[in-house]
Amino acid sequence: MKKLSNQIMLITYSDSIGKNISELQELLTKYVGNAIGGIHLLPFFPSSGDRGFAPMTYHEVDPAFGTWKDVEGLADRYYLMTDYMINHISAQSSYFRDFLARKDESPWHDLFIRYKDFWEGGEPTEEQVDAIYKRKPRAPYVEAHFADGTSEKVWCTFGEEQIDINCPSETGKQFLRDNLAELTKHGVSVIRLDAFAYATKRAGTSCFFLEPEVWGLLDEVMDILRPSGATILPEIHEHYSMPLKLAEKGYWVYDFQLPMLLINALYYGQSQYLKHWLTICPRKQFTTLDTHDGIGVVDVRGLLPDEEIDRTKEDIFQFGANVKKVYNTALYNNLDIYQVNCTYYSALGDDDNAYLAARAVQFFAPGIPQVYYVGMFAGRNDIELLESTKEGRNINRHYYTAEEVAAEVERPVVKKLLDMMKFRNECPAFDGSFELLPCADDSLHIRRQNGNAVAELKVNFKTKSYEIFAGENGDLKLVDAGL
Repeated sequence: MKKLSNQIMLITYSDSIGKNISELQELLTKYVGNAIGGIHLLPFFPSSGDRGFAPMTYHEVDPAFGTWKDVEGLADRYYLMTDYMINHISAQSSYFRDFLARKDESPWHDLFIRYKDFWEGGEPTEEQVDAIYKRKPRAPYVEAHFADGTSEKVWCTFGEEQIDINCPSETGKQFLRDNLAELTKHGVSVIRLDAFAYATKRAGTSCFFLEPEVWGLLDEVMDILRPSGATILPEIHEHYSMPLKLAEKGYWVYDFQLPMLLINALYYGQSQYLKHWLTICPRKQFTTLDTHDGIGVVDVRGLLPDEEIDRTKEDIFQFGANVKKVYNTALYNNLDIYQVNCTYYSALGDDDNAYLAARAVQFFAPGIPQVYYVGMFAGRNDIELLESTKEGRNINRHYYTAEEVAAEVERPVVKKLLDMMKFRNECPAFDGSFELLPCADDSLHIRRQNGNAVAELKVNFKTKSYEIFAGENGDLKLVDAGL
């Protein structure tokens, strides 16, 4: 098992670069090389929905993707992150199906949150429903229909294939121990806790990032993983104050704020909001521009004024390439007002220089960069996949064949990006300090330094241009200046 290191992490599905995990590794070795040091392999377990995020078990690899041997092969070459859906399990899982078959006689009867036990009187009041931070316009539940002909409500935050887990129950605690042990056994060195803020629930509250419950749950996870040395990355899309709280307690966090702040800077030639965030953001973080979901909006509340958020979000539909508001509506199975579905390259108008400038800022920002596979190939919006599936998020989930990968890596923007990624991984300056240097309001000047090794980035957001310098003892030479 390779441990977490300060090397760029690729985010990919098992079948998005080639047909399966084996072909993924072959193509990365052939075309990407040491541009990446880690991989976030999105859910590769048997699943009943949400592109793997409704797992039926963590003890198997979906045969369509490969075997545990293939996963372990990746873990030998890269530090490997995988998802643990701490909040839910599939409605098609053996656990939930046994519960439906045997009800109170099932060993899993308290693995799920039963309304009759959670709410006084078996149902929430209107005020309690209103207080819940929810993804549905009603109380979050599905009807569980039992073999004996009875039915009752069980908690369901997301899709109907994703049944919430009763984490505080003894069965829930054993379930957590069993599954985390299985993942680390196969070489996983970083566990991404998907939707973890939803896993803490108490009647009369938001049931989201509850304190002190959230800290107790994270401590429990850490206690389980401590013998393996694995790291956790709690995933949360919300106000930036929440990841700051996590960072204050020493946890790794996501920088989901950077994507919108950079779009705002590049659209309007201004850097004041971005500079403020780079000054206060956690240093122990993973930076992103794009992921398997959309471009986050809620994450920058309080960092961008409301009017800046509104115009930036609206202008993605004006300045972005082939992205329309309708893709973020019920017609495309997407009503998430907190995200915009679009590739990052297309959000910047398929502009090579603007895109490379954005990546340069990401790579110089504090933390470890993550690059989504579509972003690694400077991918455009996949309108064909979007229209064929009517699934909004599929605009940014293209399936690359081996032939496509061979062609994409020949594009100048992709060549330049891969070279920049290799520079980021190999330059020792990035293992040291981060400093913002004085510059104009339309620009950014960053210095990274580790001993005598120095790297500097200068960006002009009005011209969408950048320069990267590197060297030792103040003798800096230009190493990259865009296309």
